[in-house]
Amino acid sequence: MSEIAPLSEGRLEKMREDFASNPTNHIAMNAVTTVGINDVARNYDRARSLPRRFSVTVNNGEVTNQKQSGRCWLFSSLNVSRYVAKQQFNLDGFELSQAYAMYYDKLERINYFMRDMAELVRTGEGPDSRLVKHLLDDVMGDGGQWTMALNVYKKYGAVPKDFFPETASSESTGVMNNQLRKMLHTAVAHMYADPARIDQIIDETVEAGHRMLTIHLGEPPKSFDWEWTDKDGNFHRDGEITPVEFWEKYVNASAGLEDYVCLVDDPRAEHPKGKKIGIEHLGNVAGGDPTEYLNVPNQFMKDCVRRLLSEKNLPVWFGADCGPMMDRKNGAWATDLFEYGKVYDVDFDMDKEQRVRYGESAMNHAMAFVGVDVADDGTTTNRWRVENSWGDKVADKGYFTMSDDWFTEYVYEVAVPKSMLPDEYLAALDEPAIMLPAWDPMGALA
Repeated sequence: MSEIAPLSEGRLEKMREDFASNPTNHIAMNAVTTVGINDVARNYDRARSLPRRFSVTVNNGEVTNQKQSGRCWLFSSLNVSRYVAKQQFNLDGFELSQAYAMYYDKLERINYFMRDMAELVRTGEGPDSRLVKHLLDDVMGDGGQWTMALNVYKKYGAVPKDFFPETASSESTGVMNNQLRKMLHTAVAHMYADPARIDQIIDETVEAGHRMLTIHLGEPPKSFDWEWTDKDGNFHRDGEITPVEFWEKYVNASAGLEDYVCLVDDPRAEHPKGKKIGIEHLGNVAGGDPTEYLNVPNQFMKDCVRRLLSEKNLPVWFGADCGPMMDRKNGAWATDLFEYGKVYDVDFDMDKEQRVRYGESAMNHAMAFVGVDVADDGTTTNRWRVENSWGDKVADKGYFTMSDDWFTEYVYEVAVPKSMLPDEYLAALDEPAIMLPAWDPMGALA
């Protein structure tokens, strides 16, 4: 390997002179150091051309708040679910317990991780391999996918939030996650040190995980008495019901969420559209549905979302790279909302495929579409209304506006009913998935 050339004093001095010779650089420096880059780069004309008006709106009431946790995938999937339930109950304000879903996701993920790691130990995968290092580094975060959420709901159901409320650890998960991660790292070290005890180590670790989760989050209910007063003042009593019965009766029986499939827009040319892709070692519930997606054109995703909103009056779960071109305070996304390149005199010219390939972009946040503005032709979409889970102190009481071009560039995944797929896509679901490595960007968790 050739020696890496150092940055010379002469080169540095030339850059200093070039900077000083351009008065625009000083204006930019004065502005950015005073108010920050976003206030300087914000495109005023573009910002005022994103009205909060939509031809189709699904009213889901007050937004939820995930606080200091990475549970957006659970919040957004439960926001879709609670909308369905609210229609059954004739309620305005209603939430399903996000802490309940997280409890069982983490418990199942401990079991999944331990058994996955045990197989790697038994087959000779060394502790210093890229795969093992990736799995150890990635374990016990809060993120997830639609399929992983549905795995939890299918097995454990859902409960109204009153029956399993938030705790200090569910609202701020960092300390709990660190302790769980330490436990799992210790268990893996023990498996490598004594492979003959692997099965015993798995059992002990799952039991310890259950104990730790219950200490942090409380003990989830096995059943509860469900009664409510609807928005017209009428009292209803359903009696004792289990979480699985509640989920099936009030959510899945009406909306069929368990029959949804995940569509993704993987822009890399080597991954063909119309084919199923999967991620190795990615999952939460052993024996549940694998984390797989159907790779489709972005426009097909848009068409499905528009139809669900306008024809079915249903919110739609989606995953996106939420950071680029986001005005968090005002609640807006557009591809030209900030003119960073003009401030720096730098060309940021990567397309979606390049951003994914070179580590600039991946899905990192899940939300729900709850509105769309459709042009008079009935198919062209202008902008989208988004229900976030960051509380009501930002944006339009927690609701965001997304331009259609931003959808194209930064939305990666949507969950839609299988019945919306044409025959060729349905056939593709029965074919083996193209498996991508655990660290592939399509395996990024929201």
